[in-house]
Amino acid sequence: MGKPRTPAGRAKEVASRLAELYPGAECELNHSNPYELLAATILSAQCTDARVNMVTPALFKKYPTPLALSQANQEELEVIVKSTGFYQSKAKNLIGMGRVVTENFGGVIPHELEDLVTLPGVGRKTGNVLRSVVFDLPGLAVDTHVGRLSRRMGLTTEEDPVKVEKVLNAFIPPAEWGRFSLRLILHGRRVCDAKKPKCDICEMEDICPSSNLPTKSKSK
Repeated sequence: MGKPRTPAGRAKEVASRLAELYPGAECELNHSNPYELLAATILSAQCTDARVNMVTPALFKKYPTPLALSQANQEELEVIVKSTGFYQSKAKNLIGMGRVVTENFGGVIPHELEDLVTLPGVGRKTGNVLRSVVFDLPGLAVDTHVGRLSRRMGLTTEEDPVKVEKVLNAFIPPAEWGRFSLRLILHGRRVCDAKKPKCDICEMEDICPSSNLPTKSKSK
């Protein structure tokens, strides 16, 4: 096939290939309901999903609901979440999230993005994770992997996550936003590493403008 000539065409081809590579892509944060995913996603900032998954069982056992979390002692909560880093601000945000959900939303995690971003510790990325993963609504979360791969693959030159999200949203059907984000994240973790991308095994290598392989190898 010929190379896509536009960012939109490249995005369509990337989405198609990622769907074949990661057909069952899922969020790797363990959760059983929207509250648990929200708390886990807040903790995942500057932290691996694996580490968060080690912390959340104790967190959810002691604070199983937004109400319980809103009444937490911050110092006790800090001890539980300390290994995720930035534990003081994360504990403060978790308590604040529990309080706002309890007071403003009747203890139910909201599903509209404009409501989600009113919660402490929640920005568009976290809100879009919630929307796409547990509410099955359109939401394209732009984390460091999604931003990095989008620029490397020539889908956008934007650095700001909100602008990257807007660009990608225009290329991908809304129903696919969440899965596209999850698949980019998986590809970023497994193949397109920040420092040493594995271009020699990458299924996007022949259409990626940032490939580090010799031009002659791009005759797949």
